[in-house]
Amino acid sequence: MEHPTLDRLKSESNRTIASFLDRYPVGSADGLYDPVHYLMSIGGKRLRAVLALSAAEAEGFEASRAHPVALAVELFHNFTLMHDDIMDQAPKRRGNSTVHIKWDENAAILSGDAMYTMAQIALAETEAKNLHRALKVFNQTALEVCIGQQSDMAFEKRTDVTVEEYLEMIRLKTSVLVAASLAMGAISVGASEERVQLWYKAGEQLGLAFQMQDDLLDAFGGDAMGKQVGGDILSNKKTFLRLFTWQQASAELLEDLKKWDAIQDQPEAKVDFVKNAMMECGADLAARRSMKAYVEGAMSAIDSLQLSESHREWFGFLGGLVTQRTS
Repeated sequence: MEHPTLDRLKSESNRTIASFLDRYPVGSADGLYDPVHYLMSIGGKRLRAVLALSAAEAEGFEASRAHPVALAVELFHNFTLMHDDIMDQAPKRRGNSTVHIKWDENAAILSGDAMYTMAQIALAETEAKNLHRALKVFNQTALEVCIGQQSDMAFEKRTDVTVEEYLEMIRLKTSVLVAASLAMGAISVGASEERVQLWYKAGEQLGLAFQMQDDLLDAFGGDAMGKQVGGDILSNKKTFLRLFTWQQASAELLEDLKKWDAIQDQPEAKVDFVKNAMMECGADLAARRSMKAYVEGAMSAIDSLQLSESHREWFGFLGGLVTQRTS
């Protein structure tokens, strides 16, 4: 059962997105906007938009003041998914065909570019006195997300990636946008720089916890995410679970893991073996410990903001939601 605040803010986010996309109708511009409507309609948690609206409310203002930044972070997030799916050659997104499969790669590239531009258009509607600060955070975040994605791709060709390097990569690729969502929500209502930094820290820690749970769900969460079960294992993707396992494995187990890396025609056996190796090395427990520590770090920053009891309770719920979600 959804929390009343989550249900309300998610609904508000969806209405705001739908109203904005009405400016760019399906079928117009020779179909340029069709993939945008499609991707935005096939689900999604709207976590980043909800966080932006939440920060504005926690600062004592109407959530509507943060609509421009909520739109911007949600459109930007989905733009990155559209392009990431091309780079990963992913066939599914949220249980549906990815844009480059449903249309083609050229359509996904161009519609993704349009989506990024739409995010900038939405952001420009932030109140003038707060726009400069919001733009600064948004553009720095957009660049860092690109750096994170580049590192992720570079890791595919390396055999010496460390756990520390992986954590920095996910901070950039995933966490900074969650951080920016809270920070920009606060900026949109004129919060002080000190408070904005606390919001950013809370979001950064929350984003790291979110990605850690993503890694766990891919390996141990079944197919609830609408993705290939054990997809990270089958593609030899360098996740926290894999890197920790390889770091802790005995010489004998490490040799077996290297052999399984080269095997592509036994998917079920490969997933089973690697998952068992992860558990034998304690990677799953280490990931859960890290996730718990990140949530505690997020809540420490939230506590420093000295919010009302109801808003503190709401962010406590969000922290639990990240670690307990199954999709």
